[in-house]
Amino acid sequence: MADTYTPPVYGTGIKATIQRLGGQLAGMIMPNIGAFIAWGLITALFIPTGWLPNEQLAKMVGPIITTLLPVLIAYTGGRMVHGQRGAVVGAVAVMGVIVGSDIPMFLGAMIIGPLTALILKYVDKFTEQRTRAGFEMLVDNFTAGIVGGAMAIAGMWGIGPVVKAITDAAGNAVEWLITSSLLPLASVLIEPAKVLFLNNAINHGVLGPLGVAEALKSGKSILFMLESNPGPGLGLLLAYLLFGPRQLRPTVPAAMIIHFLGGIHEIYFPYVLMKPRLILAVIGGGAAGVFTFMVTGAGLVATPSPGSIFAYMAVTPKGGWFGVILGILIATAVTFALASVLLGFGRGEKAEPADDAPETDQAARHAVPEGAQAQERTGRQDPTAHRIPKEA
Repeated sequence: MADTYTPPVYGTGIKATIQRLGGQLAGMIMPNIGAFIAWGLITALFIPTGWLPNEQLAKMVGPIITTLLPVLIAYTGGRMVHGQRGAVVGAVAVMGVIVGSDIPMFLGAMIIGPLTALILKYVDKFTEQRTRAGFEMLVDNFTAGIVGGAMAIAGMWGIGPVVKAITDAAGNAVEWLITSSLLPLASVLIEPAKVLFLNNAINHGVLGPLGVAEALKSGKSILFMLESNPGPGLGLLLAYLLFGPRQLRPTVPAAMIIHFLGGIHEIYFPYVLMKPRLILAVIGGGAAGVFTFMVTGAGLVATPSPGSIFAYMAVTPKGGWFGVILGILIATAVTFALASVLLGFGRGEKAEPADDAPETDQAARHAVPEGAQAQERTGRQDPTAHRIPKEA
């Protein structure tokens, strides 16, 4: 199923390797995009700052993003490597990563799901030739249980802390850029971290507290806008809609609505993972937006949650809409322009069947016998064509 979202990559160079890795990561996310949309709708509607606040329904938001989505990602990743058995052990193993951390473990799920399935694949190869007839089911069940349980423990003690360390390091680097007055360069770290689903950790763990402290002094803060700007994601999705792979274009309009109006940025991350070079587009758009915010003196009074255009307008101080809207528009335009170039304006797409028709007709014409071509040129029928050859 993931293959339909990840076109084949040929070659063995660094570029091909990165594209292949990005395709595999996207292949774990795209089949589950419906679950992301469901979570986005529930979040946008029922959280306290949503359209229809409902305390009871909002209780689903946390478990879905911390448990369900990572399990689905690990399940899909395991299935890509070793079929249904790989899917099961991947889902089991990711529970250790989930329980061992207090942040959404999408990155951990994308690591431990395929890794566990790969280990089971080698274990199955080892036991296949050594299992007596009649004991296959028993051996298969026990090997899957042992591998899944062992990797769950390894995930809790190993992979979870590593991902947490990566998150903390990214947060510290962003904080250093902020204190060094190099805000546009913060996009170099923020945008790649967002694509790896570390956006909530950076926004609420680093930028949010710093922004609150600044807002208490000056009444607003630009720090609330560094990660939550919906412009880069909107520009990327617009480029995909016009120039992206044809099989993905029908999914883009719904993603645009969920992202820009609903504020759920996670919806566009798989599109970047599918073509990793597009990270340059969102970095450029993010930096352009931050620079615009700095020049116009824009800022928000609180964290826009979720990061939709409506939430942005709700927390914009009186008289500050021009700088905020301009920053979003410029970020959208820059990202769209860069992504369109990186996508080759759709020139790399396969030609439609109609485009191949002239070549087909020409080939068929060359396949016609020479005599028939001569008749076609002269417009006359060969008078000897109907004669029956004389017998010798």
